[in-house]
Amino acid sequence: MGPPPKTAGRTISQQAFDEVVKENIDDLGMDPAEALQDAIETLTLQAVDLSGIVTCVPGEGGVNPVIQCLDRLKELNSVDNSQNGDEIVKLLDELTELCNSEGSGNSAIASRNGAVELVCSICSKLSTGCQGALVSALKAMALLLDDLQSREAFRASGGPNLVVGIITDGFENIDLLSSGFSVIAAAATGNEVIKESFMELKTDELILRVLSVKSEGSVDSLYDAIRILLTPDDTRVLASQVYGYARKFAKIGIAGALVDSIRMGLSSPSLVSGSIALKAVAVNDEICTTISENGGIDAVLVCIDDSSEQGNKTVAKVCCSLLSKLAGSDINKKAIVEKGVDRLIKLSGRFSDDPSVLQEIMSLISVLSLRSPENAARAIEAGAGELAIQAMQNFPAAQLLQRNCCLMIRNLVVRNSENRTILLNSGVEKCIRKAKQTHPSCKEAATDALRDLGLDDYNL
Repeated sequence: MGPPPKTAGRTISQQAFDEVVKENIDDLGMDPAEALQDAIETLTLQAVDLSGIVTCVPGEGGVNPVIQCLDRLKELNSVDNSQNGDEIVKLLDELTELCNSEGSGNSAIASRNGAVELVCSICSKLSTGCQGALVSALKAMALLLDDLQSREAFRASGGPNLVVGIITDGFENIDLLSSGFSVIAAAATGNEVIKESFMELKTDELILRVLSVKSEGSVDSLYDAIRILLTPDDTRVLASQVYGYARKFAKIGIAGALVDSIRMGLSSPSLVSGSIALKAVAVNDEICTTISENGGIDAVLVCIDDSSEQGNKTVAKVCCSLLSKLAGSDINKKAIVEKGVDRLIKLSGRFSDDPSVLQEIMSLISVLSLRSPENAARAIEAGAGELAIQAMQNFPAAQLLQRNCCLMIRNLVVRNSENRTILLNSGVEKCIRKAKQTHPSCKEAATDALRDLGLDDYNL
């Protein structure tokens, strides 16, 4: 395992902050409100991170409820907590509620005051028979792990080992699994070292075990954990290892298990998160091909049909995005075009008033047409050209849609002269030039599309 990541930014303790406010009052003669505001402004200008600091005048406003809750938990944790289980659960649930209050900053306050280390300690002392208390502790932990410092405190406290052990021992408890995988997702976010820790603890095998034996939709946080573990989101790391993790996930059978979950279709509450997780696993041609061989493309196309019939745009977008990833394999491209291009055009008709769905369809057709004049011809035959023109005319302000249309048009015509004639005769040039003039983000894609349409003045 590599060295622990360095913490970023300047920090200050609660005691030091309070002393700055007191000095402003005692030494500079400021009134309390002025002293507090001056301390905040001065420290902010000095690039001091004040998240987690209770920014009030010392001695005023009573004890902060987060601090009060933590102090009592610390008292109970210092003695035999087997006699105080009910109160511990109540306090942990109170902590969860406080940290879940949007915009309160309570999570940061709790973390700054040792909540992560405390909850890890409580978990280590609870027996496997106290699963209710463990669930409460894990729910609180998932909310506490929201920045680099809290995640590093979790790692230093042996959090990865602790959580994997709890999940393994409490495998039959759905609530425990759900809260446990929520902690894994929260802890691994933006932290390459913690991702590595979980992989060394064979979390991939634990995930496969859950996927294999638990009913679909019961552990939704499991899919979030897969996605996070396979996302290269630690900006401090030059070369992430998540690509190798994805290959390992696929090798042991997680890709196949995710395909099985998608087969349940719109009846599964985990369809969207499961599709996103499968997309994260599909990192190379071999894995994409294997997913297709296991029926993945057919399952996704059925979901697209159902999303069209039921008007479920969220499923439609996610499934198109997944197919775009699977189309990274040339073999899969052919299968998707043969089985699905007409269904995509039908889907576009169902969601003709929603540019967010249309842009995903454009992106998918663009991938399918890349370096394939045959697929491009089939797409034009199905109506992709008219679709692009109508979308560009109907949603001139939708930047991403306009850009995706330009990219798709380029791929449709770059190796297919017949498509150029068809689209130019349909008036596509005017739409592309308007997008180029209106949206700076479209300039490059529009210029390339005009060039590949064979227009000499494509740079104008």
